[in-house]
Amino acid sequence: MILAASIESRSTERVFLVAIVLLLAACSGEPEPLKLTGASMGTRWHATIVPPPAGVDEEHLQAGIQAQLDRVEQSMSTYRPSSEISLVNAAPENTLVPVSGDFYAVLSAALAVGRQSNGAYDVTVGSLVDLWGFGASGPQGSLPEPQAVEMLAAQGGHQHLRVDGESPSVLKQSPLHLDFSSLAKGYGVDVVANWLQEQGVRRYLVEVGGEMRVAGLSHRGDNWQVAIERPDSTVRSAAAGVSLTDRAIATSGDYRNYFELEGKRYSHLIDPRTGWPVMHDLVSVTVIHPSAMLADAWATALTVLGFDDAMVVAQEQGLAVYFIQRDGDSLRYRHTAEFSPYLVVQQQQGEGARE
Repeated sequence: MILAASIESRSTERVFLVAIVLLLAACSGEPEPLKLTGASMGTRWHATIVPPPAGVDEEHLQAGIQAQLDRVEQSMSTYRPSSEISLVNAAPENTLVPVSGDFYAVLSAALAVGRQSNGAYDVTVGSLVDLWGFGASGPQGSLPEPQAVEMLAAQGGHQHLRVDGESPSVLKQSPLHLDFSSLAKGYGVDVVANWLQEQGVRRYLVEVGGEMRVAGLSHRGDNWQVAIERPDSTVRSAAAGVSLTDRAIATSGDYRNYFELEGKRYSHLIDPRTGWPVMHDLVSVTVIHPSAMLADAWATALTVLGFDDAMVVAQEQGLAVYFIQRDGDSLRYRHTAEFSPYLVVQQQQGEGARE
């Protein structure tokens, strides 16, 4: 499934990589990195550039990064009535709607992850996201009727969507509402990273709402150091540390955005196969991938699957994944073999295990 909540609202909902990128003053002899920040998609973006490229001024980089993210937001924000995704959602059934290359790229990636995850990931669940109170319409104050959940779950699904890559264009065969909130930020990170490359920047960190991509070496002359957050809704601390370069990293979890009703907790992560929030012991999934968009999408898909099925799919796809499960009052930390080269520090725990 999909991540519940539209792009703008996810900055406090999405599990953040604790981007403790350890930009501590070190005796590297290199110039201080250039740090830029701004607002986009309801959250903040951050870019660290090491060193600033000769002949490219700070204002140009600031404006350029902002322009790239504004373009993505105008395409994929369900909070903007004029956005592409809002126009597609509002279009009548069996109507061909032209879309941009950005939109087509993201939708195509989402459809592929949906197939590879056996339907656990599906960007056609926008109506269910709204029904459960995690979308643009906000909290509903009560549980939805089971019949309504069943009806919207039956209406959704990639099989009701037709995509033409030549035009490109999209046609809905049922009243689908798309939601790109589980990969739009990651796509924005990729767009910015590619733009920086075009400007001659070779060493950078780009982060939007917790989704991150790095290239080259840090200003210390080593790999970028990033911490994975321990799943705790009351405090923020690190569960593990990773070292990486020329890769993206994204984390999904169910412990920051949820509501409780009559003593039961309902996560913002909706399983499109049932229409209901996920309820299992897998509370955090971190994916390292060359693409921030795919790291973002896969983190959500694997979280929805639950640990056993997620491990199978991750191994089938050759993904570098770090899992955190809740085991009573303790946590279990596991990861795929592909994640091992990146892992440098892991919290100790009595029930910890490595796969």
